[in-house]
Amino acid sequence: MQSENILIIGANGQLGSVLTKELQRIYGKESVIASDVFLDTKFDGIFEIIDATDLSEINKIINKYSITEVYHLAAILSAKGEENPLWTWDLNMKMTLNVFEASRINNIKKVFFPSSIAVFGDKAPLTNTPQSAFLNPSTVYGISKAAGENWAQYYFTKYGLDIRSIRYPGIIGFQSMPGGGTTDYAVDIYHSAVKNEVFSCFLDSDTKLPMMFMNDAVRSTIELMQSPIENMNTRTSYNLAGMSFSPNEIYKEIKKSYPSFKIEYNIDSRQTIADKWPKSIDDNEARNDWGWKPKYNLTTMTSIMLEKLKEKYNKTD
Repeated sequence: MQSENILIIGANGQLGSVLTKELQRIYGKESVIASDVFLDTKFDGIFEIIDATDLSEINKIINKYSITEVYHLAAILSAKGEENPLWTWDLNMKMTLNVFEASRINNIKKVFFPSSIAVFGDKAPLTNTPQSAFLNPSTVYGISKAAGENWAQYYFTKYGLDIRSIRYPGIIGFQSMPGGGTTDYAVDIYHSAVKNEVFSCFLDSDTKLPMMFMNDAVRSTIELMQSPIENMNTRTSYNLAGMSFSPNEIYKEIKKSYPSFKIEYNIDSRQTIADKWPKSIDDNEARNDWGWKPKYNLTTMTSIMLEKLKEKYNKTD
């Protein structure tokens, strides 16, 4: 494996915490620099505190460790972002543009910028949403991601900065708790099942949304970043699909292992957001350009989620 020095901004988050460990495994702990706005005292490796709204802080760490690749994962997510839209816009865009600019100034080889299905709005087909669908996002988080996609393309076209991006669906993992997204129910529901609690769902029972198991999300990110530059035909962000299901479908799958598990529905403002998002995604461009293919479905994911969370909570049958 070619030697790289990798900086991860937002390493404490749901995706960042898992992606960081996998990058350490591939490239070595000494080559992966994790960072966030607060210290993870349990982190095993090199960790730096970075406020990504400060360009000088990013530049300092890039030069300190001779960074060659940057993964920018820090952002305020959809549901939390709606609580303070202007602050969310300012924060998300300031961090993104600082990362792009620092990468340009310091001749970074590759940058990863995560986008989201939140870029789609009611003008996009809800079923098999295509790569080229018109983007009219309904949340400030989605607006900031759509803007970031265009900036990524601009920096590549104008400066040759190799920025790569994925439009993630909802990500489900056992390693950490979610951070304020509309798809968070699909993580929380497993915790409730294992803890023998009634699960309160904030979405309607038949609200189908695209989802992805954390293992696939991490693998897809690394596969994209390791692909040859000549394979990158999309310079905004790639659609990515894993599986699609509703709260009722995941509930039924969990009940196969926990027959007494109960769910109740207390729908809130996140339903309005979910209603404007795709039900399924067409990711043919990712499959054709860099060979993307998911490995997990609802059944295999549920089995692993329940097993790992039982270990976490020391639960026995």
